[in-house]
Amino acid sequence: MQRSKRRLGTSDLQITKVGFGAWAIGGGDWAFSWGPQDDDASIKTMRHALDLGINWIDTAAVYGLGHSEEVVGRLLRDLPKSERPLVFTKCGLVWDEADRMKQPRRVLRPESIRRECEASLRRLGVEHIDLYQFHWPDETGTPVEDSWTEMTRLVAEGKVRAIGVSNFTVDLLERCQAVRHVDSLQPPFSLIRREAGSREIPWCAAHRTGVICYSPMQSGLLTDTFTAERVAKLPKDDWRRQGAEFQQPNLGHNLALRDALRPIAQRHGVTVSAIAVAWTIAWPGVTGAIVGARSPEQVDGWISAARLRLTHSDLDEISAAISRTSAGYGPAVPQRTAA
Repeated sequence: MQRSKRRLGTSDLQITKVGFGAWAIGGGDWAFSWGPQDDDASIKTMRHALDLGINWIDTAAVYGLGHSEEVVGRLLRDLPKSERPLVFTKCGLVWDEADRMKQPRRVLRPESIRRECEASLRRLGVEHIDLYQFHWPDETGTPVEDSWTEMTRLVAEGKVRAIGVSNFTVDLLERCQAVRHVDSLQPPFSLIRREAGSREIPWCAAHRTGVICYSPMQSGLLTDTFTAERVAKLPKDDWRRQGAEFQQPNLGHNLALRDALRPIAQRHGVTVSAIAVAWTIAWPGVTGAIVGARSPEQVDGWISAARLRLTHSDLDEISAAISRTSAGYGPAVPQRTAA
């Protein structure tokens, strides 16, 4: 069970150290799918995560082209209001209804943000969104100041409680901050993708902006049972088949790093997955980690990360493994105050 919570930046949101990521429950047949997924299994998995103490779910409009939000909405309707988790979602990726496999466009025009917000509220079946986030920077030429101003209006209207961004650089964060405080950043951050640890996460710590990192297990690579052979068996519509970290030579380096975590996991009596997630939330400035699952058993595999405290020795051993395996990029060890 996990009950310990952290405040997300300066917002009034108190969140558990790990949250449930709802990307995969969007199902198959879209550009960034994880392959087919049974909705009832998704509901069962999210309920299990909540039973274990998780108090927030992170989804996005684009996951399954609206389907992930609909499944989360089903979960919420079946729960008493007092037992409902916080719900975070994202806007800014606009898809083509006529071609589900076409990559969505990155659009942060004010009118599009508002339209997406209203659609997400309907799919989720809620009166307000607890944290509303930009998914990616705009590619239409819209000034980010205009986009962020529209988000502040959604807060003022009560449609949204807190606002954040995902995949933003420090430059974009500073431009948003000049308009209104950025409540949170959602960067990719894992033992393999570590670059946010050198710039964006320190910026957030200095500006009291919360950080909820995504893909802390590098989309399944840093789990106990992942193998090179499994890549070839992934469904044809699973985006990971084409992902750079799932191709050689990166794949070999990444799995070697995963294997180097096994002795640490054994010492703590947890899984490799839990070590990987715990490493991300050991960084100063990181509020929590978003961790996906498609079954209750997968939740059981990483839930212990919330209570795990890595020692200085653990962190040094992990840093040495990163150097030895040449896996990933970015700083290899958090500041000493994190341990």
